[in-house]
Amino acid sequence: MKQVSSINGQEFKEMLATATGWLEKSASDIDALNVFPVPDGDTGTNMLLTMRSSIEEVYQSANSSVSSVAHATAQGALMGARGNSGVILSQIWRGVAVGLKGKKTITGKDLAVALNQASKTAYKGISNPTEGTILTVMKDAAAAAEEEAEKTDDAITVLEAAVDAAGESVANTPRLLPALKQAGVVDAGGQGLLTILDGALRYLRGEAEQMQFRKPQIIASSVSGPAQRIFKSGDDEVPFGYCTEFLLKGEDLNPDAIRVRLQKKGQSLITVGDDTTVRVHVHTLDPGNVIRYATSLGTMHQVSIRNMDEQHQDFLQMQKERMPEVDIAIVAIVAGDGLGEVFASLGTTAIVPGGQTMNPSTKEILQAVKDVSSHKVIILPNNKNIILTAQQVLKLCDKEIEIIPTKTIPQGVAALLTFDYEADFPTNVQLMKEAVERVKTIEITHAVRPVNLNGMKIKRKQTIGLLDDELLAAGTTPEDVLQKILAKIPLRKTEIMTIYYGQDIKPEQAKAVGDSIRQKYPQSQVEVVRGGQPHYSFIVSIE
Repeated sequence: MKQVSSINGQEFKEMLATATGWLEKSASDIDALNVFPVPDGDTGTNMLLTMRSSIEEVYQSANSSVSSVAHATAQGALMGARGNSGVILSQIWRGVAVGLKGKKTITGKDLAVALNQASKTAYKGISNPTEGTILTVMKDAAAAAEEEAEKTDDAITVLEAAVDAAGESVANTPRLLPALKQAGVVDAGGQGLLTILDGALRYLRGEAEQMQFRKPQIIASSVSGPAQRIFKSGDDEVPFGYCTEFLLKGEDLNPDAIRVRLQKKGQSLITVGDDTTVRVHVHTLDPGNVIRYATSLGTMHQVSIRNMDEQHQDFLQMQKERMPEVDIAIVAIVAGDGLGEVFASLGTTAIVPGGQTMNPSTKEILQAVKDVSSHKVIILPNNKNIILTAQQVLKLCDKEIEIIPTKTIPQGVAALLTFDYEADFPTNVQLMKEAVERVKTIEITHAVRPVNLNGMKIKRKQTIGLLDDELLAAGTTPEDVLQKILAKIPLRKTEIMTIYYGQDIKPEQAKAVGDSIRQKYPQSQVEVVRGGQPHYSFIVSIE
């Protein structure tokens, strides 16, 4: 296998040029991934334009050492940064330049140091870093390079470790960002960074010529994206505002002070640069306010203001077009990401977030019903307080709609398990209604107020347990109360018991509860599933 003991300035320059060309081949594919949180420019295109600006600066500058090439790259990226991803990429190159300062040539260990500094600098430039983005991919790549550099000084081996880790990190981004998982894609910025690193690696391997006839591979999500879409009422939400970005030039500028001043003026704020040049990216409802402040400090260049509300509408339309074609659509109201995964895996077409204490509006349910592609729709409220709201949709939509009066999550799951894709609409409605009657539901939660009920004196915040909405037990821990209720139920004929554990229960706690119940009731098949639901420590289905 080819080895590279050192890289000089010219080779480093060619690495960057090759990486830029490799990114260009996949820029449009990366653009197609850009769906979080709303389309904010085109990630692939923005990163490509940023890299082109870097390369232009490199070739215009007199640079013979790796350090000077890295410095020119960072300067070019700052001046030409486009969009959120471009600005973060400029910070990555700034960190690389810091890590390689004073280096005429570099080894694998030097490369690892530079990648580590790139990660630190990129995180520092973001006011509220979000995991599952290009930042995470950079961090994981740097960590892998650093670990490999402890074993070898070969640049190819170190960069291979970084690229492999970046690929795994990109594939994992949907696990960290629910919106990516819902859309079934990986993070676009992370994919762009992976492509750049991969292009640089291919140059070092001597594959530049073969790359002319190939195209970078877009990483697939390691998490299967649900087929459903999650709906929220657009009109009731805070507007997205304007994506505002510009280059500020002046004297004695202070990026940190500018960041502090702009933090209250918007979101997704990035301010990077030095005392003469600062790049700003912010999502704000009042771009004029931001611009007035900026012009008081210096002169503005490359100003871009885009309406993200319009972009969001385009995004919603795109998501609507992505939805599966089905003869009968199922809309379910569900709280908890784990439960959302359960309902998606069982064939739910669309999920409306909601449940106890967070009942969705008629408008939110109606929007979900309207947006599914089928004319025949079944609604699963999964909460007694939502059934009446769901019934209002019947008067507001001309689709053929049936509401299965599910009062609990287990009833909703039972209804879904009964759905027959080969049966007609009336038959499925009947089958699902019958299935609801065959399941019992245990819910373990906490009392919101003191009460005397069913011979029990309940204290506020005490753990309580309900069986089919009837208060049956109270105790000190969720595990204790669950066992008390199970002891009151004749379980000899019970075949399946499914325990959905909530967001306040750790996986090891849930496993221990499942093991204990299996030991006590060996005749039953006991499954433990992460529900992630709020308020309820355990929701248990008994069939």
